[in-house]
Amino acid sequence: MSISERAKNVSPSPTLAITAKAKQMKADGIDVISFGAGEPDFDTPQNVKDATCKALEAGVTKYTPTSGTPELKQAICAKLKRDNGLDYTPAQIVVSIGAKHSLYNAIMTLCNPGDEVIIPAPYWVTYPEQVKMANGIPVFVHTDESTGFKMTSDRLKAAITPKTKILILNSPSNPTGSVYNRADLEEIARIAVEKGIYVISDEIYEKMVYAGNEHVSIASFSPEIKKLTVLVNGLSKSFAMTGWRVGYVAAEQEIAGAMTRIQDHSTSNPVSFVQKGAVEALNGPQDSVAMMVGEFDKRRKVIVAGLNAIHGIDCFDPGGAFYVFPNISGLFGKSWNGKVINGADGFADYLLEEAKVAVVPGTGFGAKQNIRLSYATSMESITKGIERIAQAVEKLG
Repeated sequence: MSISERAKNVSPSPTLAITAKAKQMKADGIDVISFGAGEPDFDTPQNVKDATCKALEAGVTKYTPTSGTPELKQAICAKLKRDNGLDYTPAQIVVSIGAKHSLYNAIMTLCNPGDEVIIPAPYWVTYPEQVKMANGIPVFVHTDESTGFKMTSDRLKAAITPKTKILILNSPSNPTGSVYNRADLEEIARIAVEKGIYVISDEIYEKMVYAGNEHVSIASFSPEIKKLTVLVNGLSKSFAMTGWRVGYVAAEQEIAGAMTRIQDHSTSNPVSFVQKGAVEALNGPQDSVAMMVGEFDKRRKVIVAGLNAIHGIDCFDPGGAFYVFPNISGLFGKSWNGKVINGADGFADYLLEEAKVAVVPGTGFGAKQNIRLSYATSMESITKGIERIAQAVEKLG
């Protein structure tokens, strides 16, 4: 069998893999606590489900325009104006099957073979894989706890070459939870405009911000950076609608039109009746969002404190999203069953085998000294899981 080089070069998602493994262990009757999936444990708001069921009963089951219904695109425009101070027209909006699909369309639209795409590391695992699928070249800019997991302007400028086409920016960040402030973004915007670099701004976690942080869209700083920005967002995280698969982009009309053509020949439109639910989510009451964020904030404080109390683990306090990304390099050199822990993969294996706790190794995010834990799970699971991790660490020789 001969498969394409493109397919051979794409790595599987470690987050989906660890989540699937934990689910299988649970199905086999093993008491596993999983910190793997980036998925709110809350139900989709009832008003959204009701609107969707009503649409389904009314026969809203046919094709829609590829890029989304006019009603939904108008609701997205209103949201961007209301929340982000941004003016877009429906012709500049493309609705896709999840924000991951939106990112894929954006990269396929902007990236030519050989183009360099700057990606701050640690990064969401999908970014470099999608760049490789477009035959682009991922260029990683290192960040760590010393910079708050944020890319500095000096490091950005050092990474730019004549081949640089795109910067992928994610704030709040998966996996680190870092949040770029206004000053950070203004400087990045200035550099992007000066160099003519497109910015794909992944803002899917915009509602999940804590401890005095605020979300600011880089597109809001000037008309010049807005023209270069492809803003990516969706409903998965804010409205607990991960399985509904509704993502969208806002961009210059030429870019939006090109993305629509790509979608014409791949998936066509998002699900018709789901788009009715998406309209209700954006236009309806927002109290469920505030409730979820409040609960996530409580969990954030507990998990950060719990991990930092474990000798050998140092946990950065995230300003957004719902992940912690603790550094476990203080445990390197310790062993179990004759196996020496020298990276995140080995430690994650140890936790799953010894403690029955599933975490995601940071290796797939570009940081082999870290692990990712999602606190989009119950407080009971968090406290029980931290206790198991602490006991497992104590057993290391």
